[in-house]
Amino acid sequence: MQLKVLEKKQNEVVIEIDGEGHTLCNLLESVLLEDDEVEFAGYTIPHPLVGKPILRVRTKGNKEPKDALREALIKIIERGRALKEEFERTLKEYHEVSSN
Repeated sequence: MQLKVLEKKQNEVVIEIDGEGHTLCNLLESVLLEDDEVEFAGYTIPHPLVGKPILRVRTKGNKEPKDALREALIKIIERGRALKEEFERTLKEYHEVSSN
């Protein structure tokens, strides 16, 4: 994955994400929109055969877009870890019940 900043303003950033698709971008957009300081977050994929989504993030002014992105990525990592832990706990319980 490679990132390329296409446009940067005080409260807005546009980034090209080479090598990704809807899976990551949809998740990132969704988590960004949970932030009250994010005015707009969205992405487009200009051509379906080329995996280069364009992500646009605009904040209301109290937070820089890069900080909103950083916080969203941290939330995604934390949620992934929590899901993994819950999955492993549930799988362990399942195997314990199945063994009896």
